[in-house]
Amino acid sequence: MSKGYLQNDAFNECLELFRDMMRENVNPNCYTLPVVLKSCCKSLGWKEGEEVHCVAVKNGFISNTYVGTNLIEFYSGAGCVACAYRAFTEMVDRNVVSWTAMIAGYVANHDLVSARRLFDLAPERDVVLWNRMFTVHIELGDMVEAKRLFDMMPCKDLMAYNTLLNGYAKNGDVERCERLFESMREKNHFSWNGLIGAYAQNGQFLEVLDAFKRMVKEANVQPNDATLVHVLAACAKLGDLDFGKMVHRLAEEYGYEGNVYVCNGLIDMYAKCGLVECAICVFEGVVEKDLITWNTVINALAVHGHGGEALRVFRKMRGCGEKPDAITFIGILSACSHMGFVRDGLAYFHSMTDEYAIQPKIEHYGCVVDLLARGGHLTEAVEFIKSMPVEPDSVMWTALLAASRIHKKIEFAELSLERLIELDPHNPANYVMLSNVYGEAGKWEARARVKVAMRDTGSKKVPGWSSIRTEDGGVAEFYCFDEKHSRSEEIYLTLRGLTELLRLFGYKFEEIMELHLES
Repeated sequence: MSKGYLQNDAFNECLELFRDMMRENVNPNCYTLPVVLKSCCKSLGWKEGEEVHCVAVKNGFISNTYVGTNLIEFYSGAGCVACAYRAFTEMVDRNVVSWTAMIAGYVANHDLVSARRLFDLAPERDVVLWNRMFTVHIELGDMVEAKRLFDMMPCKDLMAYNTLLNGYAKNGDVERCERLFESMREKNHFSWNGLIGAYAQNGQFLEVLDAFKRMVKEANVQPNDATLVHVLAACAKLGDLDFGKMVHRLAEEYGYEGNVYVCNGLIDMYAKCGLVECAICVFEGVVEKDLITWNTVINALAVHGHGGEALRVFRKMRGCGEKPDAITFIGILSACSHMGFVRDGLAYFHSMTDEYAIQPKIEHYGCVVDLLARGGHLTEAVEFIKSMPVEPDSVMWTALLAASRIHKKIEFAELSLERLIELDPHNPANYVMLSNVYGEAGKWEARARVKVAMRDTGSKKVPGWSSIRTEDGGVAEFYCFDEKHSRSEEIYLTLRGLTELLRLFGYKFEEIMELHLES
């Protein structure tokens, strides 16, 4: 019965049953005591565990391998490694499980020197012990020693390969990760996740999609939710809607349509690809929403100009009892900024500390600066920057500079550029924006001075670019004013056609003044 309690997480009931046994003078055996010790460990019943230890000594089980191993695990969990080691030394017949438990105890309590010393003394090492030891070095970032131990392993299983693979991935060594992956005779979804995770962490999002295609089509390995989350994030970064839709179909086919992690990835992917309606549709279908679900949809709505809807979702979130965090308020403040809700935005900002005890970070201060500046309250924005407990960053001054152009406030634009030059003197975008402010105000001499300042600081406007995924799976890149593209004549002809079509529908293009400087 005690084992049944343990398996059903009824730890207190298990301990109470053991007390009843003691009161009835029923002697436990070597199988009962480990079950009770596990219950003590799970319920953090350290005092009760010590009492069980006394019972083990009294009944002559202290040298029993099974009981001793569980005592090691109990004391290691309690943070008393010395007691765990004493139980280890009192064991007459230690097996590889006992050695592994003691080494794991040292590792769990951050005594890696003792763990390695005991590992070197172990008379027998199974795959579990080897994996445990070189995992320690991976967690420390010591991939050289981890690889050395891996090479020493007499028998390597798939778990060992996957552990090393993930080690390379976590440490950003994509090249070694690829080499190890290709050398593996057997691969499962954990292996593919390791490779895909390495690409994702290194920003190689096209490789993420290519690896996923190989996994599903060539290797015929079914992805899990972790795989799908990585791939959806890559689709979001690349703006690859078609691939994202294909992943959505696969997620439904594999039974992940209700998985909150996959749904969060789908919401983010659709939002970043511009399909807010699809993001909302996925959001509405999530039965058990977590904080990330709410945050993702709130930020998506805010970014795409649906500020009112973002605030409505926020109110619904609070009504469901979900407590917002710092990320939630970035979305809320952005929504207020885009909607021009200055008073509401400031109220939400103050509620962070007053209602939720959330300490604002520089991102939140930046949102407030943008909120005030967009609303035309440039003086208040500058005063807010001066009163902040953190140093303002370039994002804040850029927001003020952009608002200065909109509201035609040259003095604030000049102040912003002055601060931006201190932070990033070689960023050409700042000079271009101020130049546009002067040009729109008809101050041509001032505009010329900006051009000279750009030349003196060596700043040069970097051409904008964009990319699309082609039908054959490749990527085509387009640069502003690029006349060297192999299909530039066809591209410009299409662009002129689109421009005329937009004019027919009444779209008015903003006159943009570009600065072309000599190299």
